[in-house]
Amino acid sequence: MTQFIQAQLGSGISASLCARVEKCLQSCQQLSALNSPQYTILPGFCDVHVHFREPGFSYKETIQSGSLAAAAGGYTAVCTMPNLNPVPDSAEHLKLQLDKIKADACIHVYPYGAITVGQRGDELAALADTAPDVIAFSDDGRGVQSEQMMRDAMRKAKELGKMIVAHCEVNDLLHGGYIHDGAYAAAHGHRGICSESEYAQIERDLRLAEETGCAYHVCHISAKESVELIRQAKRRGVDVTCETAPHYLVMDDGDLQEDGRFKMNPPLRDKTDREALLQGILDGTIDVIATDHAPHAAAEKSKGLEKSAFGIVGLETAFAVLYTKLVLPDVLTVDRLMQLLVSNPRTRFGIPADDGFSIWDLQQEYTVDPTAFRSMGRATPFAGQRLRGVCKATVCDGKIVYYNHG
Repeated sequence: MTQFIQAQLGSGISASLCARVEKCLQSCQQLSALNSPQYTILPGFCDVHVHFREPGFSYKETIQSGSLAAAAGGYTAVCTMPNLNPVPDSAEHLKLQLDKIKADACIHVYPYGAITVGQRGDELAALADTAPDVIAFSDDGRGVQSEQMMRDAMRKAKELGKMIVAHCEVNDLLHGGYIHDGAYAAAHGHRGICSESEYAQIERDLRLAEETGCAYHVCHISAKESVELIRQAKRRGVDVTCETAPHYLVMDDGDLQEDGRFKMNPPLRDKTDREALLQGILDGTIDVIATDHAPHAAAEKSKGLEKSAFGIVGLETAFAVLYTKLVLPDVLTVDRLMQLLVSNPRTRFGIPADDGFSIWDLQQEYTVDPTAFRSMGRATPFAGQRLRGVCKATVCDGKIVYYNHG
């Protein structure tokens, strides 16, 4: 049995994990039915960019529903963004989230602390007070507009041994846009978001990271210029990593429909941007694939492209989307995908390797049905698509946290 498991997991997975998987399969009656060459065992995925909306917005998602959705997608560790109420900008505010995580999470959940008070960008948060309990600092959902504020944040983060994780967006370049400023926007009379609104702030932050020596990670890059700026910064020795999301790798603005489930920030951009992102994945410029899982209530996503809230859900479809659309067509190897979903995010963010794993039927096809999601969010651009790869079970800390009875 051990040889069978090791063959599936590949050389990047430790023998100790193989042994724990074998022990779990032997000892658990539920999982013993899945101990078959029909299934593939994969290490627990790690998503460094999710929104679980609690405290403050539990009508969209909760720690419980979000962690269940993650488990259903094969994830055993996630990092939750700080756009909450209250914003985790102090130890007191952070404790509310930590208590909910302790009570309700079925997998490992690591919260971010805010960079600025209330994520308003005009006063540095109590970084020293939150540092012991957060994975990194971010104002995700908003770009830090002040160069001096970001410089101060990077200096303090470096002093504390923490990373700055940035949503890069220049507010003055948005002009009320809500989809990419490209062919679809022009053809359908929509206001566009230019790529410069993303890459101009990345360019600034890379300069500041080089100046301060701070460890810096860029959220959800979507533009070809962003890829090249980060590629060049890495060559100069800047301590930078970055992520993109599954939808930016397999869709572009040619796939847009007049539906809020195609609205996210940053937006789906041009085909040339998608191709540049894929090249960045292949050459190592892009280090991590994260979902930016961002659930909203149905009413918030039912107002079309212009008026719907930004954000889609992604935890329950991420692996199947990537496996179906990139691995099966030989664009990406399974080994590279495991680096992007497992080892790279854990290494960069200092998240310990856990003994979690998931069991998959990689031959089984299914149609994406948002009504079956464990997440409270339903908005996905992949609704109705046929994908291959069904998660049958996920184990975290020796416990079955998800089991597919179907």
